[in-house]
Amino acid sequence: MDVIILTGLSGSGKSIAANALEDIGYYCIENVPPKFVEKFAEFCMQSGGAISKLAIVTDIRGGKSVVEIENISDKLRSVGLKCKTVFLDASDSVLIKRYKETRRKHPLLSDEDPVSSLADAVKRERELLKSVREHSDIVFDTSLLSSKQLMERLKDTFSDSSSSNFITTCTSFGYKYGIPEDADLVFDVRYLPNPFYLKELKEKNGLDKEVVEYVFKWEQSKELLKRLTDFIDYLIPFYIDEGKGQLTIAIGCTGGKHRSVAFAEKLAAHIREQRIKTVINHRDILKNTV
Repeated sequence: MDVIILTGLSGSGKSIAANALEDIGYYCIENVPPKFVEKFAEFCMQSGGAISKLAIVTDIRGGKSVVEIENISDKLRSVGLKCKTVFLDASDSVLIKRYKETRRKHPLLSDEDPVSSLADAVKRERELLKSVREHSDIVFDTSLLSSKQLMERLKDTFSDSSSSNFITTCTSFGYKYGIPEDADLVFDVRYLPNPFYLKELKEKNGLDKEVVEYVFKWEQSKELLKRLTDFIDYLIPFYIDEGKGQLTIAIGCTGGKHRSVAFAEKLAAHIREQRIKTVINHRDILKNTV
């Protein structure tokens, strides 16, 4: 039985993620207290094969013991289950905005665990779950993802169309907004000719054909892509052999809108050709570039 432990910050999209997993055949149950997850999984194992894929949502609401959440995967693997922990994250500002829009109450805003504001609650939950995030197999930042995009990303990641459980994430970003915290490898493409300085390309991005053609018309761009794909092809088997579940490759340019986007798309397409699950995250593509 394959098991996914779905956790993360309140408001990051866990319910949406559970719906996506349900669409691809997972039996999903939400708001399971951490201390009950192991027993529930064992109960499902006794279903006689009726449940082959299980997704369990657990978080701060199910009990304040962060250590229990952190250790769930190890406990399930010890009884022979294939288990991955998926952590959903989002920026503080996005989480606060989502709570204000839905008018729901944050789980840490309670009489038992009082904090002074919604911002304090979000900050405190992030601190409490820091170790859980660090020990998770896969991390998705949903800050810039619509519900549909999050569902598509999860379906791409956990569908049975790929021959490997290993997943690669290709992230484009702008250095002016900081390097992604979850990046395993970071590549800088700021030295390449910048489409931003061409009037006809400035307002476009690396998903547009004209920008892609401009970025890759230069010999240094073609050579860099070749060297990157060769390096990644060499590296990924070692990650898989080591038992890693995820490799996050971050490619940065100045604003994260043109060159980095074009390179992330090309690199992701190459990795998919190797029948390795690959998702793309253009973190800063919608931000202003100056």
